[in-house]
Amino acid sequence: MKLVIGADSAGHPLLEVIAKHLATKPDLQVTDYSVSKENAPEFYAHTAERAALAIAAGTFDRGILFCGTGIGVSISANKVPGIRAALTHDTYSAERAAKSNNAQIITLGARVVGPELAKAIVDSWLASDFDAQGSSAGNVAAIDGLDHKYSKATG
Repeated sequence: MKLVIGADSAGHPLLEVIAKHLATKPDLQVTDYSVSKENAPEFYAHTAERAALAIAAGTFDRGILFCGTGIGVSISANKVPGIRAALTHDTYSAERAAKSNNAQIITLGARVVGPELAKAIVDSWLASDFDAQGSSAGNVAAIDGLDHKYSKATG
């Protein structure tokens, strides 16, 4: 699986923990879309946008984004048409983000979730898949319908 990760300065400490954790999983190819420390500061919306656009384009299968609370990157990623990002604070919500909502992105708050819980959340989400024939398929189709209905044409 190809996975993109990204964080702002507040989320970067947790990103580093999770990046090391993901490096132990040979079936993952992980790319960090965070801004390097040498570059000028930017808003978390920019990191979330880069990652979400790359997922929407098919460059990556899934993504994990970090900021102080996880809220800002979640809202930002969800502005990209076709993206479903879910804020996760526990393993159950991470599992359901994949199984019930087909979320391509989960977000975590470095000031909210500790490192060991974050590892468990990520593992739970990565181990879960959406069932396109399951009971949540209609809900995801309805979400996608809203996305299409309210998305503005770009270009």
